[in-house]
Amino acid sequence: MPDEMVSPADEPWPGDWLRGVLGLCVLHALADGPTYGYALAVRLAEHGLGPIKGGTLYPLLSRFEQLGLVDVEWRAGDGGPGRKYYRLTDEGRTALASGAEQWARFAAVTTAFMTAPKETP
Repeated sequence: MPDEMVSPADEPWPGDWLRGVLGLCVLHALADGPTYGYALAVRLAEHGLGPIKGGTLYPLLSRFEQLGLVDVEWRAGDGGPGRKYYRLTDEGRTALASGAEQWARFAAVTTAFMTAPKETP
């Protein structure tokens, strides 16, 4: 598609924006039940976050495991290799609730600031 035909909705989010919210989005996706990394990446992309690289997602999931926010279980694959499934722990649910509340406040503050009438010098 030529550059002039790309709409702003098709452009990738700035990396620093995505890094700031990805952890919370992953916790939110895991709140629906255990799943594996690729399925998480697909779900996040389908919800508008864009493609999430494995080199970004899997270290995050590993960090969540070390922090006790997720439990990991290997499951046999259907005719293929096994998969690592991630499940939110009680600590992960607490982190999600707290982070979602903080994010909502932050989003409201930044939205109010960005949409406020411009001050004249």
